[in-house]
Amino acid sequence: MTGLRVRPPFEDWFGPDADDATFGYDLDALLAVEPVPEPPGFAEFWRDLAALARAVDPDPVLVPIGRSGDHEVHTVRFRTTDGLTLGGWVALPVAGPPAIGVVHSHGYGGREAPDLARVPADAAVIFPVARGLPSASLVDGIPPEGARHVLVGIESAQSYILGGCAADIWCAASALTRLVGDLPLYFHGGSFGGGQGALALPWDDRFFAATLVVPSFGQHDLRLRMPCTGSGESVRHHVAAHPEAREVLRYFDASTSATRITVPTRVEAALWDPSVPPPGQFAVHNGLAGPRELIVVSAGHTEYPGQELEAAESVAGTLAHIAAHRP
Repeated sequence: MTGLRVRPPFEDWFGPDADDATFGYDLDALLAVEPVPEPPGFAEFWRDLAALARAVDPDPVLVPIGRSGDHEVHTVRFRTTDGLTLGGWVALPVAGPPAIGVVHSHGYGGREAPDLARVPADAAVIFPVARGLPSASLVDGIPPEGARHVLVGIESAQSYILGGCAADIWCAASALTRLVGDLPLYFHGGSFGGGQGALALPWDDRFFAATLVVPSFGQHDLRLRMPCTGSGESVRHHVAAHPEAREVLRYFDASTSATRITVPTRVEAALWDPSVPPPGQFAVHNGLAGPRELIVVSAGHTEYPGQELEAAESVAGTLAHIAAHRP
């Protein structure tokens, strides 16, 4: 474990009247949060979904848009499950053929441009935008706002949109390997993307390691009792009105999936986070079955003193993790 071991002065940073975004948990309590056990048929459900996604021909189409540092950047369109075509970006190294690939997901706000800070110079990278999210992958009938998007299809595990978004990660990986060959892949995702990565990673052996930043969708037993400012709040209200939805969520708990992740994974988890309650983030780390690295950061989804320094350390940490584990 690296990063903070002493509680920052949150009351000074955010004011004495701010809601307690530690949700009453200190570091010791966060390290003790356990993942949610698997429901019956969990592995079968996810293996079937992964097989469906791997059978899709992604048919990626690139349009060059210019150079950024060590990479040539393109927009990309690719196919995913349910007959959808999504958008994003692909960046290819200028110096020569890529040695590895990176699948780089995003938060619930979608993505408006690629960010190459955590991408090695010799890596090819795809920045997919998940179905329905702004602005590269807007889909008729899927609301782009996180609070509504997260409820789409929640009536059953087969229709819930988070399964489709995990399929989008697998299809993005297929699109990248279609373009550059069967390279070993690294996954990076934050918030929504971190949670989606945790759901997707156990079922795809193309990935050799991962970074999950303030991952969402972990430990629904706790999340459903914790008012927050993120997408979890609309889920909390929905389950209160429709208790049967709790059974659907058991198949989409990032802490449960983490217990099947065996590749080296680093998790950046926050002590204070009004959008994604920290106990859920730490539950993802605590559940990991393989080699794990925990980076404790001060806060997530908010600005705070020292944030730029922590962010720079996090970028360096991801690059070091890739270097340490790349085949």
